[in-house]
Amino acid sequence: MTDFHHALHALRVWDTTLPSFDPAGAPPEPLALFHDWFTEAVAAGQTEPHTLSLATVDEDGRPDVRTVMLHDADERGWHFASHATSAKGRQLAARPEAALGFYWPVQGRQVRVRGHVVTGTPEEAYADLHARTTGALASALVGRQSEVLDSPETLAEASAAAWRRAQAEPDAPSPTWTLYVVEPAEVEFFQGDEQRRHLRLRYRRESGGWIRELLWP
Repeated sequence: MTDFHHALHALRVWDTTLPSFDPAGAPPEPLALFHDWFTEAVAAGQTEPHTLSLATVDEDGRPDVRTVMLHDADERGWHFASHATSAKGRQLAARPEAALGFYWPVQGRQVRVRGHVVTGTPEEAYADLHARTTGALASALVGRQSEVLDSPETLAEASAAAWRRAQAEPDAPSPTWTLYVVEPAEVEFFQGDEQRRHLRLRYRRESGGWIRELLWP
């Protein structure tokens, strides 16, 4: 057996006590439960609980996925940001639908979100960018996300220039920086179980309200 297969098959999942979850006591709307699970993941020591998988579809109908950071979750929806000129930005402009996936293995929990995507205002995008670190601003000022790069040296030069500008001009704009909001049509909460009797609670929006339903694992 190769080292890869030995490592893969030696792994064990959820060999610790997992939290209980009673779907009957879940709130009528998904946002409150997401907030609770998120803060519980933080308290449990989950590494980077604000990272999420973002899935979009390209012009040929092929799915695309990458990891991004959650910037907020409120009554409007789930927020993230990127350049409008990036691959994800172009895909969302052509087909503004997305799916999000959170995985918090410390507690054996997943959250999935699907819905229509809208963009925030330029003022919201500016505020979002400048609420972050100097490094985040420098990265945004480099721009050219998803374009072909000829060498690491070219990136290093562009990054150094962007860092100098971000430090000298902390209010510098990045015109293509865009705030995106996923307006949820479906939100699913998955609670893992050591005996594989996983609980799945799906919220589905219908006629302006939410329907709650359990799914087989």
